[in-house]
Amino acid sequence: MEVTDAAARAALRAMFDGAVAAADPRRVLPKALAGIASPKGRTVVIGAGKSAALMASVLEEAWQGSVEGVVVTRDGHAVPTKRIAVLEARHPVPDARSEAAARRILEAVRGLGEDDLVIALISGGGSALMSLPAPGLTAEDKQAVNRALLASGATIHEMNAVRKHLSAIKGGRLAAAAAPARIVTLAISDVPGDDPAVIASGPTVADPTSFADARALVAKYAIALPDAVAAHLMRAEEETPKPGDPRLDRAAFHMIATPQMALEAAAEAARAHGLAPLILGDAIEGESGIVGTVMAGIALACATHGTPAKPPCVLLSGGETTVTIGSGPAGRGGRNTAFLVGLALALKGTPGIWAIAGDTDGIDGTEDAAGAIVTPDTIARARAAGLDAAALAAGFDSYSLFSGTGDLVVTGPTLTNVNDIRAILIAPR
Repeated sequence: MEVTDAAARAALRAMFDGAVAAADPRRVLPKALAGIASPKGRTVVIGAGKSAALMASVLEEAWQGSVEGVVVTRDGHAVPTKRIAVLEARHPVPDARSEAAARRILEAVRGLGEDDLVIALISGGGSALMSLPAPGLTAEDKQAVNRALLASGATIHEMNAVRKHLSAIKGGRLAAAAAPARIVTLAISDVPGDDPAVIASGPTVADPTSFADARALVAKYAIALPDAVAAHLMRAEEETPKPGDPRLDRAAFHMIATPQMALEAAAEAARAHGLAPLILGDAIEGESGIVGTVMAGIALACATHGTPAKPPCVLLSGGETTVTIGSGPAGRGGRNTAFLVGLALALKGTPGIWAIAGDTDGIDGTEDAAGAIVTPDTIARARAAGLDAAALAAGFDSYSLFSGTGDLVVTGPTLTNVNDIRAILIAPR
């Protein structure tokens, strides 16, 4: 079986597009809403994340009865709604609008009674978009910490453990403010392991982490804190609601889309193209370039020995890798293009191996591409264009490599987010 470059690219793009479609709120949200009983009192919708506006729009169309509320999403991710207000804010570093949105969301749930229902629409990005500093802290304090966390190499679990302890709304505090109303959270997971306490920093679920954990993580990554933040973490005056907190007794949580669901959809697309899929995992973490090197080794084993999968096959994985920025100037790029550079360098032009990696929200880091495609001749084509792949990787400028080769994958905002999808296609020799 001969796999042409065009056929490989088409198959990889079909897998990525299939993964994104599997997490589309228009597909998954109506079914979840059908299982929620209407309340005797008010139905208040709140939400935060890259998918919050689209989720709100879908809810308005599907919900039987009156509804009101407010959600916040990333700039450029708003969609028209009739009864639920849609706000926009900055991502990944919060801004003043993030704080204003958080205050409006808190105000929307305060004063509710036992006959009222709160539906929380939570998706990836909610942590930055709904950012309300704890008493004594400022938005500038939180921005400084967030920038440091993003550049530290900390995992999303670790970053959110710190964020929750600098917040007046995260880590279950939003659900506590809504009590005694019933609160149902419908979430699209963008975190490895699908931990409800981590998605958007868990505003509606109990928080198992502590101020001591947050301090330990700051020390682990040697993060320089503003004086007010350091003092706040040391005082540890008001812990987040913990499991068993009675204020969360009427809080329910439902996952409506996950990375595993997206990978299974990608696997179906692979089969449709005559490729045997192997899902390696939906929660793979680590430094992007190193993960790329490891994945290259697995792909080479498939090509050479037919194990752990025999060509024609596809290795699928999800999760969220990290890029640790050094002290020098950094170029453009996100974790997916960084992963792909590491993969391409390790493959060294091996024939018959192609790959795609992209963020399912359509934005890799802060760039205008979801990710990119690697081909057997990526490094050679880059060299012909005057680009040194190893130097670009060292300068955290992976975007420039794939921009130069014409291999960026540009989707625009997808209005969903189930983390990164990676697919490596190995053709028979």
